[in-house]
Amino acid sequence: MKGQIALMTEPGKLQYQEYEVPDPAPGAIVARILRSNVCGSEIHIWCGHHPTKRRGGLGHETVAVIEKLGAGVSTDHAGQPVKEGDRIVATYFIHCRKCYPCQKGQFWICDNAYRYWGRQPEDDPHFHATFATHWIVHPEQTFYKVPDEVSDQAAASANCAQSQVYFGIDVAGLAYGDSIVIQGAGGLGLNAAAIAREKGAEVIVIDSVKMRLDEAKRFGAHHVIDMNAHPTVADRASAVQKLTGGRGADYGMEVTGVLDAFPKAFQLIRPGGTMISMGTVTPGKTVPYDPAYALRRGVQTITALRYNGPYLKKSMDFLAANRDKYPFDGLLDRDYGMDRIVEALDDSAARKVRRASIVMPA
Repeated sequence: MKGQIALMTEPGKLQYQEYEVPDPAPGAIVARILRSNVCGSEIHIWCGHHPTKRRGGLGHETVAVIEKLGAGVSTDHAGQPVKEGDRIVATYFIHCRKCYPCQKGQFWICDNAYRYWGRQPEDDPHFHATFATHWIVHPEQTFYKVPDEVSDQAAASANCAQSQVYFGIDVAGLAYGDSIVIQGAGGLGLNAAAIAREKGAEVIVIDSVKMRLDEAKRFGAHHVIDMNAHPTVADRASAVQKLTGGRGADYGMEVTGVLDAFPKAFQLIRPGGTMISMGTVTPGKTVPYDPAYALRRGVQTITALRYNGPYLKKSMDFLAANRDKYPFDGLLDRDYGMDRIVEALDDSAARKVRRASIVMPA
């Protein structure tokens, strides 16, 4: 059986390659991709903004079905029995458990995180990224069975967007009664709003697109702030203070991917609060920043790139428990066939869609 892979030959250019689908190695899985979303990371790479990745496979936010189990694989990483035909989600990165960060318990920043995802399609076993018909889930990847009540659309977004913000919120320590201001109502921001709401926080979302602000309300935001009505950071800071008893938010989360949003976030957070940074993922770009402002206000900054593998199971449980409360299926607003990946990437880069999803042939 042969499978197909989309290969970015250089930023902005794509071709397709075909390879024999291998049998899984012991401890591995051969999975068939059901759908794979266009995440912000793909857009950065496609537009040539990544400092090192100029060629290779794309795609990582996905849901798949088991085609073949390698020797020794009978359960997922939560101990749930799995068999061929089961739907799964898996981390696109690994926890090698041997590097220095892993030895310190910092699995989310494993030195070898992209050992497989970063490989070229020519390298056996070929199916390393998920803009493809198949995917090899290696033994070091964490994977979980998708609950029956969770749709493909909802499950696909959990692999990156939901698990990452869930992890960031927990690392920051947000708790019942806290307030959080979220800059950006894209996929990350909407997932963050729902999770923070369920934790009992007061949720404020800032964006400039009315459709996104309307979505934020459906995903649990108590308040939304339209940047068109509040054009300066001083205007937005004043609005946040009015909603938080004159203090500012306990937590701020920047998920816009706009560099200038990072320094402005500190003006939205109360003295002694916490900034959660996860939107500025393009290395080498800088923005003016006044460290003394944050220092004198006692605002801590934490970062969250990727997440610890078990958060993928937490996301599955969250989706199952809240499937009728928040419109997770609607996070993906346009489907594309595998032959339209270039269109999906270009539309995403032009912000014609909120979250494009590549649906693979059955």
